Amino acid sequence: MKFVVLITDGASGWAVDAFGGRTSLEAAALPNLDRLAREGTVGLAHTVPGGMEPSSAVACMSVLGYDPCRYYAGRGPIEAVALGIDLEPEQAALRCNLVTVVDGVMRSYAAGGIPSSESHVLLEAIQSELGDGQVRFHPGVGFRHILTVRDGRSLLDTHCTPPHDLTDQTVDGHVPSGPAADLLLDLMERSKAVLADHPINRRRIERGDLPATQIWPFWPGLHPDALPSFLDTYGVRAAVTSSVDLLRGIARQISMSVLEIRGVTDGTDNDYAAQMEGALVSLDENDLVVVHVEAPDATGHAGDAEGKRESLECIDRLMVGPLAGVRRGFRVLVMPDHPTPLAIKTHTAEPVPFILWGEGFEPNGAVAFNEAAASATGLEVAHGHELMGRLLGR
Repeated sequence: MKFVVLITDGASGWAVDAFGGRTSLEAAALPNLDRLAREGTVGLAHTVPGGMEPSSAVACMSVLGYDPCRYYAGRGPIEAVALGIDLEPEQAALRCNLVTVVDGVMRSYAAGGIPSSESHVLLEAIQSELGDGQVRFHPGVGFRHILTVRDGRSLLDTHCTPPHDLTDQTVDGHVPSGPAADLLLDLMERSKAVLADHPINRRRIERGDLPATQIWPFWPGLHPDALPSFLDTYGVRAAVTSSVDLLRGIARQISMSVLEIRGVTDGTDNDYAAQMEGALVSLDENDLVVVHVEAPDATGHAGDAEGKRESLECIDRLMVGPLAGVRRGFRVLVMPDHPTPLAIKTHTAEPVPFILWGEGFEPNGAVAFNEAAASATGLEVAHGHELMGRLLGR
């Protein structure tokens, strides 16, 4: 038996006027997902335990079969693991976005979708000017980077607001507060001068792109404890394909192989077909593959209704289509990690729809893959991390 887990990041959400009072999943043409829903077992799963933030780190840990209440230790350190950063004792790691703030308003939590080729140059300048024996900036992917701080335990009690929660809102009242706030505020303020007239930003402005105006650190944590491997926990060899450091970091924590597939990106330019093809090829050496697609979440954060619908239709046609033709010897789990409603451009903790399809899964009345159809089946999984066991027949 081979297993595929397809995580459609942020795919679910709320009904919006742009779709005539329908959700993105309801508005998109998804013939392959709808077929899997009719043939498989459909329901709702709670991937974010009560009291925890509805981040992809928490939700994806659930989807991968690990209880975040037991294992989650902060997103900054997970992404540091993905970058090969070996944190020292008491050294904190934070996610550090390049953002665009204009007249006190968060215009873009992603600095206009800045590519790595430009963001790495900017981060090198920031490290040169602001880095020292205590503070260091590490380049990641696109707008996503890591800040490490030696002797940074006090950062754990410092409140930091994720910039993607502030899109088109004033940042006043949402800057860091608490024990180590002065350190972060100083770095944020000084980064403005480094970036203000940088040649990369000048060229971006000339092209009509948003410049990166400052850094925005958040999600602090210390070195994560070792997690039991996926093989030891579930008895199968597994691999993951994703464009983002978060999934790659969790994969390394649980000793999953990380696939390098050309064309995999965190936006709507993702090569969906190549990502799924590479994932399926990896099953020659693995029992299970996790395919994580970031595009629905990215378009949700941007409030881009048509972009989100288009990304879902690409997933259905180019990723689910090849799966739908292979049933014997396969089991498939398809689900978002969390909702990213277009109306608020950020995550919520509501349950998400899922499909379990393939050998051993029977229809339970769903006629389509969307929030309402999943709710109508009456199947609700209170602990999302238990779905992996259901997929594997554990």
